[in-house]
Amino acid sequence: MSDQSEATVAPVNAPEPPYYVAVFTTVRTRDQSGYGETNARMEDLVREIPGFLGMDHAQTPGGLGITVGYFRDADALAEWRNNAEHRAAQKRGRAEWYQSYTLHVAKVERSHGFTRT
Repeated sequence: MSDQSEATVAPVNAPEPPYYVAVFTTVRTRDQSGYGETNARMEDLVREIPGFLGMDHAQTPGGLGITVGYFRDADALAEWRNNAEHRAAQKRGRAEWYQSYTLHVAKVERSHGFTRT
């Protein structure tokens, strides 16, 4: 990997606890028609929520996707969960894009990070 690629990849900085995480783990179907556009819209939409702290995403070569959303409090997470556009995207995801998924929500009590200088 080049130094430039490594410089552009970084996890969300560890926020000051407590905060909430939503861990969304997926296996997608073969037909991903419209997924990219909807995913981009959801990323734009969630950034508008007061209390949204950031997002990390990873995809394995085998197709397992993991997205972690960070939220300052339960109210911010609830606002995201209840957003009408997000609800419509969830429905479409179950109908078209996901073979399976899990969602885990947790309150983070302790957090720290490290960055090599």
